[in-house]
Amino acid sequence: MNADVHLNLETLNQSALKRAMGCFVTGIAVVTTRHDGVDFGMTCNSFNTVSLDPPLVLWSVQRSASSYEAFTRSGGYAVSILDADQDKLVRRFTHGPQEERFAGLPLTRLESGRVVLDGAVAWFDCSLEKSVSAGDHDVLIGRVLDFASQDDGSPLGYGRGEFKAF
Repeated sequence: MNADVHLNLETLNQSALKRAMGCFVTGIAVVTTRHDGVDFGMTCNSFNTVSLDPPLVLWSVQRSASSYEAFTRSGGYAVSILDADQDKLVRRFTHGPQEERFAGLPLTRLESGRVVLDGAVAWFDCSLEKSVSAGDHDVLIGRVLDFASQDDGSPLGYGRGEFKAF
């Protein structure tokens, strides 16, 4: 295998590592929770399946994130897998006050009290099963309580710094 960049652990460069990790195309989701009567949401590309039996999923949250405590103390989270036409929501749920992230958006409030974004190609409502410390993040493992998906629509993907429809 020919590589443009080859690094060992002693010379690890974070920007080069991010560039290499960007070669792995991921989906884009908005993860939400409700804590102390307030909705919290953030963009996520670390969402993944852990197990089908029992139904478990995971995502990771940086400990320095402003909504870290809400996600780790609320008891659960909801994941909206974004449709390609929802690409503008990526930046909206990355920065700014929490109330502005949700303002004016069509949402569905689930039985759990958490919200999902209308128009998402799929959503999952999860109870927090376990939190695992990993570097500067916590990996939040959730048990799927409810979910839905659309047969149409194009999931939004991200790779090498660009958004793509699938």
